[in-house]
Amino acid sequence: MISVDNIRVDFGGTPLFHDVSFIINKKDRVALVGKNGAGKTTMLRILSGEQQPTEGAVSRQRNITIGYLPQVMKLQDGRTVFQEAETAFEHIHEMEQEIERLNNELAMRDDYESPEYNQIIEDYTHLNEQYTMMGGSHYEAEIERALIGLGFRRSDFERPTSEFSGGWRMRIELAKLLLKHPDLLLLDEPTNHLDIESIQWLEQFLARSSNAVLLVSHDRAFLNAVTNRTIELAGGRISAYKLSYDKFMETRKERREQQIRAYENQQKEIADIKEFIERFRYKPTKAVQVQSRIKQLEKIVPIEIDEEDTSRLRLKFAPSTRSGNYPVICDNVAKSFGNHTVFSGVNFTINRGEKVAFVGRNGEGKTTMVRCILQELQHDGTITIGHNVQPAYFAQHQAQLLDENLTVFQTIDNVATGDIRLRIRDILGAFMFGGEASDKPVKVLSGGERSRLAMIRLLLQQMNLLILDEPTNHLDMQSKDVLKEAIRDFDGTVIVVSHDRHFLDGLVTKVYEFGDGKVREHLGGIYDYLASKNADSIGDALSISKSAATAAAANVEKPSASENRMSYEAEKQLQKQRRKIEKLIEQSEQTVAELESAISALEDIMSTPEGSTQHNFEKYAALKKQLSEAESEWEQNMEQLENLEAV
Repeated sequence: MISVDNIRVDFGGTPLFHDVSFIINKKDRVALVGKNGAGKTTMLRILSGEQQPTEGAVSRQRNITIGYLPQVMKLQDGRTVFQEAETAFEHIHEMEQEIERLNNELAMRDDYESPEYNQIIEDYTHLNEQYTMMGGSHYEAEIERALIGLGFRRSDFERPTSEFSGGWRMRIELAKLLLKHPDLLLLDEPTNHLDIESIQWLEQFLARSSNAVLLVSHDRAFLNAVTNRTIELAGGRISAYKLSYDKFMETRKERREQQIRAYENQQKEIADIKEFIERFRYKPTKAVQVQSRIKQLEKIVPIEIDEEDTSRLRLKFAPSTRSGNYPVICDNVAKSFGNHTVFSGVNFTINRGEKVAFVGRNGEGKTTMVRCILQELQHDGTITIGHNVQPAYFAQHQAQLLDENLTVFQTIDNVATGDIRLRIRDILGAFMFGGEASDKPVKVLSGGERSRLAMIRLLLQQMNLLILDEPTNHLDMQSKDVLKEAIRDFDGTVIVVSHDRHFLDGLVTKVYEFGDGKVREHLGGIYDYLASKNADSIGDALSISKSAATAAAANVEKPSASENRMSYEAEKQLQKQRRKIEKLIEQSEQTVAELESAISALEDIMSTPEGSTQHNFEKYAALKKQLSEAESEWEQNMEQLENLEAV
């Protein structure tokens, strides 16, 4: 369908990649992998036609349709969720109008034997058959399946898209793209804004689809479930394998070992030739042999070794004091926001050294429980923190607490101790801060970069209870492996809130499932949890739990009239709270938009020689700080709204 022929892309005179050639065929499932900055997003833009290569050509099959989901999109308001998703079927509406026009024309004519009348009948029949084949009569059900599969409730369908956060609006765009059924899907980090259940649904959707897919993702389990080919961008070149991601990694490791052996042999050969040349350079009797060796040396093509796999770097947590036997004990714990009960009757004990996972749909209380454990939120019941427990918490807002006046290197150097200080550059490289990036000021880092830096800083602190809330959102696969190995070797206690199944697999020994206001304990790892539910996926397991809870609720006695009145009053109060929080969200979004506009304008000024003043630099740092605070406030309000929407 698409042929890439010897393309090259330059940025500022420096090649990003070159001599790249490959073909995408029908039904191919391709993983495009490589380190951050290798050019994966650029390649997707070139394949979609949004960008042209510096050299080379991209040939596309005639009439091919391509759907591209970038990481960042320009989103439009003015429609409800369902109406926005329905735009994927504009061609269906055009066909409906044409069918209606032909039908009206047939009704108005009486020249039944004329060729024109027969042609209209033929056109009408053909178009009607095409309409039926394209699902024109049931496309609304298809929209509903896609939206629910990606995590929306039916009550969300008539809500304006402007009421949703950027992550949820990206889900709408993904739904639209999938509903169009293009010949080739180009997906750039499609799982970034999805929870476990939605990722599972997307996997199944792509598995059933007969069209080609090329995707970039840091979710290894997702890649293994969806793809059967792997294309790697590394060192400005490309390598293609007809293998799934895990098998590609095994093959890549073997190839690199072969390259290292060949490189070592070549270096020995070069050293021997140079030694011969230096030894006999000035002996007339050896002049012919020396010249022959010089020519031999010039003809040697250096063997290149694939980029070092930084996931092999071992990182250990700083040693910490021993905690009590039971770092966390929850006794009949409950938490409500207004009239909405997030969870109740929660009882569990986490033993010293255990590594546990919190799983569940968005808005079911995972982060709320973490904040209760950290005593950031008041709650009913008792949470007992054990003797000598030293907690450390990672969440996205932790990135806002970094000192903006320090560089990346200084931020880590200030907390590193012992032998770790000698390996700071290696550690930073493992988390995508290699080379000059380690000297960047914190104040100029993006949100994702700050999150990664906060993660590194956390790894080096003294602790014996580590709590991680979605720690892998801004990490590539090599960085995830470094973190996972460090946590596995950590002798303290760990609580992980994550939707990354590969990250959790082999790491946790107990799973706590959040759903329907309850917290259920499951002994064993992620796949033991699935087996206990007789489910093939985490999404299926959560659905089974929800169905069981719904069935149990159906057997409860119907409420009395007085209880119904109380429910009505509670609902009114809940609606009032929703409106209040929605207004706060709207104000936060407006503030964020204004700050982003001001920052953009200031960046344009600072890009000029006369605008590069200390005053503007300080103003820029202040605006970035205000933006971070505004985004943090928006996230907190959205969390409250999601908790209320779970009612």
